[in-house]
Amino acid sequence: MNILVLLKQTFDTEEKIVIQDGLIKEDGVEFIINPYDEFAVEEAVKLKETHGGEVTVLTVGPDRAEDALRTALAMGADKAILVEDEDLFGDEYKISKVIAAVIKRDSYDIIIGGYMAVDDGAAQVGPRLAELLDIPHIITVTGLEIDGRTAKVQKDVEGETEFIETSLPVLITAQQGLNEPRYPSIPGIMKAKKKPLERLEADDLDIDADDIPSKTVITEQYLPPKKEAGKVLSGELSDQVNELVQLLYKEAKVI
Repeated sequence: MNILVLLKQTFDTEEKIVIQDGLIKEDGVEFIINPYDEFAVEEAVKLKETHGGEVTVLTVGPDRAEDALRTALAMGADKAILVEDEDLFGDEYKISKVIAAVIKRDSYDIIIGGYMAVDDGAAQVGPRLAELLDIPHIITVTGLEIDGRTAKVQKDVEGETEFIETSLPVLITAQQGLNEPRYPSIPGIMKAKKKPLERLEADDLDIDADDIPSKTVITEQYLPPKKEAGKVLSGELSDQVNELVQLLYKEAKVI
């Protein structure tokens, strides 16, 4: 079984966000594998352990993203691909086009990504990529079983569970609850240093970055305003309702 994992390196979720001159400061920040992508890596390694095959991890990002790929290799993936050409960085539309170009060099039975990246929460790359590859996709997966060329999937639907069967190849995105990601072992970390990591640029993929411009552009970044102390209403219930309506209308300006 040939398995591909889509991976993104993100800020550690415990990091404090600092914005300077309209940009998020990265100096001294710890980066990690996007937490949802950890579920994807773990599930891919489990599939390999059950069915045999090979696990490839892929990311589009700067040179520092190698650390995330090496962590995935230490967890049990076999090889990694890093698209490090800055001209190919962009929004979900552009990234999915780039990943599709990488994937078309090979064939995969199953592609697994995280449900979303915690830094932007867009949850677009997986579905966009599946459409480009013309294969079925299932998002927010909490259970997966492969039987021959059939994938039996449990999917989270706003707290309920939907059961779906589809044929391979398929793209799925992992939801929390799919598994419990393993910690890289010391032997795994040592082996990861010697596992192959391929670096790609636009010329290697025979694509022109100008032909796939991003559809969205970040024009400004800022932190949300600090929350002010809440206001407690008092008096008769009817008076509280009237006061609340006035506050929503005049101060909050939501009605």
